[in-house]
Amino acid sequence: MPTPKPAKYWSGDVTKHSDALDLEKDVFTWGDPRKIARSLHDSAERSARRKRTPYQSAMSMLNFYINRAGRNLNGGRKKVLSEAKDELRKLYGKA
Repeated sequence: MPTPKPAKYWSGDVTKHSDALDLEKDVFTWGDPRKIARSLHDSAERSARRKRTPYQSAMSMLNFYINRAGRNLNGGRKKVLSEAKDELRKLYGKA
């Protein structure tokens, strides 16, 4: 029996079906950095499956998305996501 063909873009599947965090739908497409950070914060705090601290899990998922999008991420989107990182740091008292 042939092995099923893997998905072309495994990274998209990770952001949709993370084993550590249950993310809100399209969280990384939102325009408000505070809203993105709050959503990641809440997901990380609720998760019982994460292997790191809530802060590390939330920041890791945000960085993963930014890094996987790479040059396909336009300047405005990158700015919003970078600001979301700053907001996340503030929520966890790391700013």
